[in-house]
Amino acid sequence: MNYTKETTEQYALVRLDESEIAGDIAASLETLSRGFFRDGYSNIIFDLASVKTIAADGVMVIRKVNRQCTNEQGLLVLVTKDEDMIEFLDSSRIPDLTILPTVEEAIDAVFMNELENDFRGEDDDEYDGGFGGGRESDY
Repeated sequence: MNYTKETTEQYALVRLDESEIAGDIAASLETLSRGFFRDGYSNIIFDLASVKTIAADGVMVIRKVNRQCTNEQGLLVLVTKDEDMIEFLDSSRIPDLTILPTVEEAIDAVFMNELENDFRGEDDDEYDGGFGGGRESDY
């Protein structure tokens, strides 16, 4: 599989240099993604600019990676401007799949997701339903 990867603290970006995600390429993409999860990445961006087709096994890999990212409160973002590809991915019915036209927008989406998770975590920490927040001796 021909690709370049870029990692930051918040995300892993994979720029695929293949015309199709199928067979060995799909398997390699899954293996690469597993490595990202092992390294603690829950936000993954696949730049599909050169990809023209995705076979059934490629869709299965995208579905698995998307589910794993979601389970880790992360985000999988696919980057493509190809209308046929977008339509195909939409018809694949992958829940909560994010497809954006540029890598910059994908990075912004990752940061927004991180902020939402941070705020959600703060709300959970601060709200105790009015019970158990303090002891009587504190008053």
